[in-house]
Amino acid sequence: MLLVLVLGGVLWGFGRWFGASARARWSMVLALYLAVLVVQLVLPAGHPLREATGGGVAPWLMLGGVAAIALGYAALVRRLKARAQPEAAAGTETSKGAMSGAELERYARHIVLRELGGPGQKALREASVLVIGAGGLGAPALQYLAAAGVGMIGVVDDDVVENANLQRQVIHTDGRIGMPKVFSAREAMIAQNPHVEVRPYHRRLDAQTAMALFAEYDVILDGTDNFDTRYLVNDAAVAAGKPLISGALSQWEGQLSVFDPARGAPCYACVFPKAPAAGLAPSCAEAGVLGPLPGVVGAMMAVEAVKLIAGAGRPLRGEMMIYDALWGETRKIALKRNPGCAVCGEA
Repeated sequence: MLLVLVLGGVLWGFGRWFGASARARWSMVLALYLAVLVVQLVLPAGHPLREATGGGVAPWLMLGGVAAIALGYAALVRRLKARAQPEAAAGTETSKGAMSGAELERYARHIVLRELGGPGQKALREASVLVIGAGGLGAPALQYLAAAGVGMIGVVDDDVVENANLQRQVIHTDGRIGMPKVFSAREAMIAQNPHVEVRPYHRRLDAQTAMALFAEYDVILDGTDNFDTRYLVNDAAVAAGKPLISGALSQWEGQLSVFDPARGAPCYACVFPKAPAAGLAPSCAEAGVLGPLPGVVGAMMAVEAVKLIAGAGRPLRGEMMIYDALWGETRKIALKRNPGCAVCGEA
């Protein structure tokens, strides 16, 4: 068998030396392979020529199968590149230019998805997402948005990394304790995907800057843990006409929804017109939270952002998904817009 492999290498090398095309060289190698198969199938067992070429047909069939899989994968990659990066002459390049080969390889599993494809990945590349909070929910959402190739990601947080965060806020590390969370998150995101732009805002979101900031982004994610900021984010998102993906956690349970009154869905204030009384909704620091739970819900928030940007599937507009980690249950409830809502109502 080794003799045949060496002969195949010699044929390939001589073909290249004499300037033969890759197709011609592959044709010679294929002819040699078929000849070996004929020898193994026609000649009787024990024949010297059959013994010299492997002694059996099974190894050659296995080798042919592996080669066919490899060639099929290469052909698939070429097709993916053609879908994601049409020729410049066709005038379909994005404003950021055509994707590099490294980007095409990185996002190949996205591009092969029928619901995303090349156009969906380009939409992600051209999109911008603003994440409020780089804590439990923001950490996984930021990581997956960066990994997915969202072109510009903003992150707002005025806090610094603490040891108590590391049980669940997986974007931060022990070595970055004391660093502002937005810079810690940016460091991790750029290490994950250098093709994205990350804008850190190390400050608390306030009413004076929220509107101008939201206007720069396509989608808003709210991963905060206090009601004052939640209502502020909702007000600014409604005023800017931007979809708001909101998540929340409590002990073993998480919930998320897409609030988007500009497209007929309710806003956060439609569902929660007033903050609960003190003590009825304790924070994670007071009530505790399961470490992996923010990862589940934060990843779901990133999924909703990808769906909104790429126009894939049905986002959670007008629905709230509730995940109970303790009992392994997921359910959805319908949400209705409130015509008398103080934020998005008809008045």
